Amino acid sequence: MRLLNSLFLAALFLVSAGLSAQDETETTKRDPGHLNTNRFKQMYEEFSTPNMFRTASGAPGPNYYQQQADYVMDVELDDKNKKINGYETITYTNNSPDKLEFLWVQLDQNKRAKDSKSPLIESSDAQPADMAGSFVQNYMGNEFDGGFNIMEVKDAKGNSLKYTINQTMMRIDMTKNLMPGDKFVFSIKWWYNINDHVVDRARSGYETFEDGNRGYVIAQFYPRMAVYNDVEGWQNSQFWGRDEFALPFGNFEVNITVPADHILDGTGELQNRKEIFTKEMMNRYEAAQKSFDKPVIIVTQAEAEAASKNFSTAKRTWKFKAENVRDYAFATSRKYIWDMMAVKMGNSSVMAVSLYPPESNPLWEDWSTRAVASTLTSYSRMTFDYPYSKAISVSAKNQGMEYPMICWNHGRPDKDGSISERTKFGMISVIIHEVGHNYFPMIVNSDERQWTWMDEGLNTFTQYVAEQDFGEKHPEAIAPNKNYPSRRGPAKNIVDYMAGDQSQLAPIMSKGLNVYNFGANAYSKPATALNILRETIMGRELFDFAFKTYANRWMFKHPTPEDFFRTMEDASAIDLDWYWREWFYTTDYVDIGVKDVKTFFVTSKMNKEVKEMMVARGISESDLPPLVYMVEEGSEDFDESMRNSKLEDVTSLNEYIMDNIPAEERANLKSPKYFYKVTFEKPGGIPMPIIVQYTYSDGSAEKITYPAEIWRKNDESVGKVIASEKEITKIEVDPDEETADIDTSNNTWPKRKKLGAFDSFKSKTNPD
Repeated sequence: MRLLNSLFLAALFLVSAGLSAQDETETTKRDPGHLNTNRFKQMYEEFSTPNMFRTASGAPGPNYYQQQADYVMDVELDDKNKKINGYETITYTNNSPDKLEFLWVQLDQNKRAKDSKSPLIESSDAQPADMAGSFVQNYMGNEFDGGFNIMEVKDAKGNSLKYTINQTMMRIDMTKNLMPGDKFVFSIKWWYNINDHVVDRARSGYETFEDGNRGYVIAQFYPRMAVYNDVEGWQNSQFWGRDEFALPFGNFEVNITVPADHILDGTGELQNRKEIFTKEMMNRYEAAQKSFDKPVIIVTQAEAEAASKNFSTAKRTWKFKAENVRDYAFATSRKYIWDMMAVKMGNSSVMAVSLYPPESNPLWEDWSTRAVASTLTSYSRMTFDYPYSKAISVSAKNQGMEYPMICWNHGRPDKDGSISERTKFGMISVIIHEVGHNYFPMIVNSDERQWTWMDEGLNTFTQYVAEQDFGEKHPEAIAPNKNYPSRRGPAKNIVDYMAGDQSQLAPIMSKGLNVYNFGANAYSKPATALNILRETIMGRELFDFAFKTYANRWMFKHPTPEDFFRTMEDASAIDLDWYWREWFYTTDYVDIGVKDVKTFFVTSKMNKEVKEMMVARGISESDLPPLVYMVEEGSEDFDESMRNSKLEDVTSLNEYIMDNIPAEERANLKSPKYFYKVTFEKPGGIPMPIIVQYTYSDGSAEKITYPAEIWRKNDESVGKVIASEKEITKIEVDPDEETADIDTSNNTWPKRKKLGAFDSFKSKTNPD
């Protein structure tokens, strides 16, 4: 009986609507058909077809492969002449099913060559003001010749190989094709002039201290194999200076010769520690391996200051080995203080390490290694146990750059020794970020040259989690009753960018070189999108499981964006195609608000709308099932007596209850006194959950989240009828600013009154 009544009433309304539409089409032309523009359609058009290399689930396929490049290098740093020279032997293994006619090697230092085209691709203009450093670099600096000088390229037998240099790429022409499963061994001899990274803001180079000493942070210092894979073939995008690096994994043996009084650390395990370390340093090192609560100083500030006074002409070679890394980097100076601390990692431990000059103290001695240790713990919880033996943070002016097991970071006290909160948290945050890059992309090895957001965005999101963890682990570093002051991650922090000029915006799924606001596009927006996914869309439990699944599936492999998107859905059972499309493939924004709120009253009196339908159908009241009528306040059918109406006064309702609901269930029925039709609008393009807080006349409140799928049939507005036992006095959308809503002026009902100039001034000066 209940079902039949519902069907009858539905048919009545549907037939009426159909007749109205038919009447209209008799005088107007039909709209043309259209393609599927629904924001919730599946992403078959955007995604590549799954194959034997990469599956539909987002996991590596049964035929997944990746190439391997192993290096043996002898490198010498000439401190006096600021030069570096080296000789490397590369063993390249072709694990692909393809025969390779030639090999491609990256020469990223050629970005600084005299004939580099990198400066020529940027438009320039005369600014009303410019930073002094930029002015010197742009208009006053001498032309610097910093590109690679290739002295020889030979095969394993010592025969010269033909090669061709195209800007930052070098093609090696082999004497025969490299077949699947085969190896090719060749060597390169090279040198280049080291740049001043403080002047040119480069990722690698030296800085000069006031006492004439230099600190070197050296990377991209050797010709490096390019990636060959199933997606791009050879990675052949030039290095113009912004998009970073795509590299294959391999094993490294690196011997680095520097002045004998230098302290040096780099990627890999030091092989000749007993030759390098004094007895006292060895004792301190052994103590550090057992210290899990505070750093142990290996080279003290007094020792570093003493070493800085003498410029040794003798040499010493540091020997390292690293397995399964995608790159190599090192830092060296006679000014370095060196400290270490052990970090528990699964069933073993790794070393958190810092190198810094006296100019960085006391800030670095207090916080650097502790930040490294905290980062390893947080990231490992979100992904996998850190697989390498150490993670090193190096103090370098104006730097923030990452390599396997080592990174350079900015942040030093002012010359008078003062340390602002901005400097302290800026330094801790950059250390967390750059150490975190060990996970993305040094281990989960995405293609930075093509998809900057895959390492920067994922890493910035995880950085936000790690920053909040750091605040909990080190409350002494945070102001009382405050959280860690994260700059990126919270939804509200991306609003200004997403509300910006559309002509200056690009989708996240854009090559980093081609976007306007690189920091917001590659770092902030994807990090925020992931944080919203975790906190609002998926929930922490499902998100964290899926995120961890992605990291474990693709550690020591080369994932694509689709591998990430598909894995997040595969491991959570949540269809997120709508979310990827809107947040990553468009520049749309979020704007959801309360459009209208109408009040209704329940009555036994038939309203005008039903009467008109009865006349149109030629039916009488006796033909209708028992009906409950709802009348809008202020409508033609409304009268003031309805304000005092009660559900028990509605005869048809009570007859229905008595006839259809067992006596033991009647006591559980609610008795709502207030009925509202709330219409939500979506001026913004991105569909998001409607998070609504309803406040009642007794001061209580409840929050209800309507899933994003509520917009699937109407992309502009949707309605919800609310039956409440208490009067609603306030409705607020997104009360906790979870969705990056760019316009909150429409988020509240009743609408907020706009303050006059004087009232606005009073509210700011007297906030209470």
